[in-house]
Amino acid sequence: MPDDTLPDDAVPDDALPAPADPGTVTVVLMGVSGAGKSTVADELVAATGWAFLEGDSLHPAASRALMTTGRPLDDPDRAPWLAAVAAWIGEQEDAGRNAVVTCSALRRRYRDVLRAGHPSVRFVHLAVPASALKRRLLARVGHFMPATLLASQIATLEPLQPDEPGVAVPGDRTPHQIAEAVLRLVAGRS
Repeated sequence: MPDDTLPDDAVPDDALPAPADPGTVTVVLMGVSGAGKSTVADELVAATGWAFLEGDSLHPAASRALMTTGRPLDDPDRAPWLAAVAAWIGEQEDAGRNAVVTCSALRRRYRDVLRAGHPSVRFVHLAVPASALKRRLLARVGHFMPATLLASQIATLEPLQPDEPGVAVPGDRTPHQIAEAVLRLVAGRS
């Protein structure tokens, strides 16, 4: 796990700095496929009632088709998807709504697209051991992302950097425990 991973009970007060507009926060649950982004998002939305975007829903059909066949996306494939996710974030900010977004956001430059002009964005990297990810993906049914692409996602993943607004949390706990940790991180900032 990256060095910025929080221990189970540690939630520093400054882990997620307050957004420029303290009335708005967008939690971007990030990580490789199988990290639990959608499951944790469901818990967060149930607890908060915040607006929600399943980032995968904005992938163009051509990109979904590529991934279904086992071909990883390259940067030009991801560009329209990231732009669409960023636009949705901007719509939520403009409306004054807190939000939860799931998005792999594997590379720093992808995260930069999501947060450019969007001061509400706070990344939460769900850090899960590779062995657990593989088990999850092999058990998953009905998703376009095959388990064969896990290695390429892990190789692509760039950990959050100290100057990025976010934190890594252990993603191998229950979804409810993870959601509670995320809510503690944004408490008083939303």
